[in-house]
Amino acid sequence: MTTEKKKKNKVIPIILGVLIVIGAIFGTKEYIYYSKHVDTDDAQIDGDISPVVARVGGYVKEIKFEENTPVKEGDVLVTLDDSDYKVKLEQAMAGQKGASAGVGVSESQIAATAANTSTAKANIEAAKVKLSLAQKDYERYANLIKDGSITQQQFDQAKAQKESAQAAFTAANDQYNAAVKQVGTTQSQLIVSNTGVTQHQSEVDFAKLQLSYTDIKAPATGIVSKKNVQKGQLVQAGQSLFSIVNDNSIYVTANFKETQLEDIKPGLKVKVEVDAYPGAEVEGEVYNFAPITGAKGSLLPPDNATGNFVKVVQRVPVKIKITKAPKDIMERLRPGMSVKVSVSIKD
Repeated sequence: MTTEKKKKNKVIPIILGVLIVIGAIFGTKEYIYYSKHVDTDDAQIDGDISPVVARVGGYVKEIKFEENTPVKEGDVLVTLDDSDYKVKLEQAMAGQKGASAGVGVSESQIAATAANTSTAKANIEAAKVKLSLAQKDYERYANLIKDGSITQQQFDQAKAQKESAQAAFTAANDQYNAAVKQVGTTQSQLIVSNTGVTQHQSEVDFAKLQLSYTDIKAPATGIVSKKNVQKGQLVQAGQSLFSIVNDNSIYVTANFKETQLEDIKPGLKVKVEVDAYPGAEVEGEVYNFAPITGAKGSLLPPDNATGNFVKVVQRVPVKIKITKAPKDIMERLRPGMSVKVSVSIKD
């Protein structure tokens, strides 16, 4: 009995010693690790998600994709009934044609009024010649009437011819001035007609643009999700139809405690452990920091300017770029997946 007690007394210290050694090794290992790394499991996969929104309203004529399938930028994914938009385009083109015809009429009027101006100018020259001749005759007859060489009737006829020539000359001048003004008026009308053509061209361009919007295209290359449209459905302008998770836009958002940020800087290497693929070797680097904490960016941010205050350690979102990952794993990463990240703060 005494021998067994002695053996037990020897075993217990040995076991305690082994446990102390193991604990010391484990503690030392953990101390060394956390002195060189900053970890958090409050992290997830993120990515750029492009919402696809209808730019015009109409009934859905055809859907050319299936949910959760890859698409390429520029692919036509949804087609709306374009009958109304084709009619509007035809109306705009008809208006443009009429406006162009108006320009032709204005140009013809300018040519006609320019010809009238030339004629009126020639009439002025003719009236000027007649007035000069009548003036000379009048002056000659005025001298002859003084010595009685001609009768009063002859003098009166010469005077009447001079006054008639003067009136004709004045009328010719007025006609010329009116013709010049008419040219200016028709030129103004041409400017207005050209403006109308430009306006109608804008209407045609707008109608073509609206017609092109009936083909709803993929804004980016990626995978379609959140399908919210069916064939025959009436959609309105601005309505969200589905989303596209962009290719090559996957990154990690890690929410570090504010007390962990002292040693974290852009460019530091990061090890990423994806919960869905625990054996995958995924690496990244710190890219940038959010300008506000997660709580401050929430729908109802906390307001600490109250009577009671409880200090809560805040978390700051940190963007981490993925720099290395197996291709098959990279293709299967989806925004929202949970990950654990470890930032190497010391080499």
